[in-house]
Amino acid sequence: MPDNIMIPPASQGISRRRFTTVAATGALISTAGLPMVRPARAATPLKLGVLLPRSGHMALIGQACQRGAEVGLPMLRDMGYSVELMNADTESNPDSGRTQAEKLIREGANMLMGCFDSATTLAVAGVAEQKGIPFVVNIGAEPKITEQGFKYVFRNFPSATMLGKSGLLLYKDIFATAGVTAKTAVLLHINDSFGMGMLAGINALMPKLDLPFTIVETIAYDPKARDLSIEVAKAKAAKADIVMTVTRLNDAILLVREMVKQQVETMGITSPGSPGMYDKQFQKALGKYADFCSVNIPWFDPKQEMTQVLNAAFDKIYPEESCDLNVGFTFEAVLIAADAHKRAGSTDPQALTEALRATNIAKRAMLGGPIKFEANGQNMNLRSAVVQNLNGKPTVVLPTESAEAKLVFPAPPFKGRT
Repeated sequence: MPDNIMIPPASQGISRRRFTTVAATGALISTAGLPMVRPARAATPLKLGVLLPRSGHMALIGQACQRGAEVGLPMLRDMGYSVELMNADTESNPDSGRTQAEKLIREGANMLMGCFDSATTLAVAGVAEQKGIPFVVNIGAEPKITEQGFKYVFRNFPSATMLGKSGLLLYKDIFATAGVTAKTAVLLHINDSFGMGMLAGINALMPKLDLPFTIVETIAYDPKARDLSIEVAKAKAAKADIVMTVTRLNDAILLVREMVKQQVETMGITSPGSPGMYDKQFQKALGKYADFCSVNIPWFDPKQEMTQVLNAAFDKIYPEESCDLNVGFTFEAVLIAADAHKRAGSTDPQALTEALRATNIAKRAMLGGPIKFEANGQNMNLRSAVVQNLNGKPTVVLPTESAEAKLVFPAPPFKGRT
């Protein structure tokens, strides 16, 4: 994978393969009805430092985010943007992320983007603040990211509190749509900064949201764990109606595999907002047992033109991979950076920062209103969907106006699935 990827100027020669990709994407844009305009670009391309966990225990998700950064480049070029990606691997480690951020800035990055996991995002935010370099957060839910008074941090992703509230409220919609209500739940969650942030949000919100169920058991575990048999046995003993999870990818696979082994039968395995269960690797690893798991999560709006164009371009280039929220939010982060650069007409960090503060992007891929940032750098115009695995594919089932299929709840038991 190259470490510097640039949208080539129209006058520069490109390879036959690159030309084919760009031309194909352009055709898709025309087909979808998005305008094929080429407004003037800023004279100097934006050098965007992309920090993602391309190795380590979060490597699969980091690589998915990387694909999101790269797949939209031909689309952005045809929209008049000029961006050069300077890629760096955080190695799923905050200290490595901090070091790589400093290195990218020394090598000329005008803006930073990343980092998926909250701990590394906070570490890089500190570097950005110290150096006066704007930082666009693609994914990272720790509330502190936008609650510590950073001047150069802009997050187009919900905080854990926002995730928790949106995700929990969707359970009312699930029960109303299904005509079946869960009365009890067991919560299994990772114990890293994201998992603990989600736990705090859930505990704070549950009494306020008038939900029809109670959490009868809370079980924490290490996301790097290789054996979750004890934790799953505790969950089974709780005999709750539903199993709620806060996971990442590897532990989500381990968790559900162990639930199948121990025959933990509930109305559903569901998350109020976390990665893992919508990933294609989750589907590949678990097959029929991945179906009917659901996540209440920010997601693509399948009714938006940009979503359709991005999905088609992604499927053409990466037919074996999943176009999920990691791809969508990373694509939007590059779009945000490129849009600020074009409006600023400069690569000066202060000019870019001011342009980011004035962001107002109505045409987007993810559910929600226009991308705008509050004074603290948080985009509040985000919305979650119920995304359920159906026939091996993450599918929007709620809200109804964006649904691609009908919700299945309660889920059929593990035994007898075909």
